[in-house]
Amino acid sequence: MNVLFRSIRRARFALGLLLLVALAIAFGARARAADAAPPTLAMIGFELLEDHPDPSRHEAQQARLKMIEAEFRAQIGQRGLYTLVDNAPHQALIDRVRSAVEFVYRCPPCVDEIGAGMGTRYVAVGWVQKVSNLILNVNIEIREVASKRVALVKSVDMRGNNDESWIRAIRFLVRDMDDKRKANPRYGL
Repeated sequence: MNVLFRSIRRARFALGLLLLVALAIAFGARARAADAAPPTLAMIGFELLEDHPDPSRHEAQQARLKMIEAEFRAQIGQRGLYTLVDNAPHQALIDRVRSAVEFVYRCPPCVDEIGAGMGTRYVAVGWVQKVSNLILNVNIEIREVASKRVALVKSVDMRGNNDESWIRAIRFLVRDMDDKRKANPRYGL
């Protein structure tokens, strides 16, 4: 009987040791994955979709589109959500595709073509939908280039057509992405 108890204790010990080794391997792999660089993302810009264009506001709104793109890039980089790819070496490709369609965000194959041409894992395109000078929303779509699937779509409503409301909207959008990524590491991937 004593031999039986010793055998059971040894088996328990071996099983416990095996479990500890398996946990160490699993957590080690997770820690290495957490230390890896974030996936690459090409942000190809924001477009303006408005029902009633106002030529007197065109320049200001084009400047705001560039402003929120720069802020999106800054926020994504600061938060480490993605590694942003420089558009400059690929600007001819982006311009060629943009010239072929009215809105790039409405052309998933166009977005995928740009992402593939840039050699990035993900590609993002944004648009601001202007219903009026009071009601606008900022939208972003992130696509996984290899699978051609949508990895993330987000939209934020804003009130007011001024620099402050546009910046606040893009900051909220990225902060929400970051919060959701912290809760679910696969969010947006």
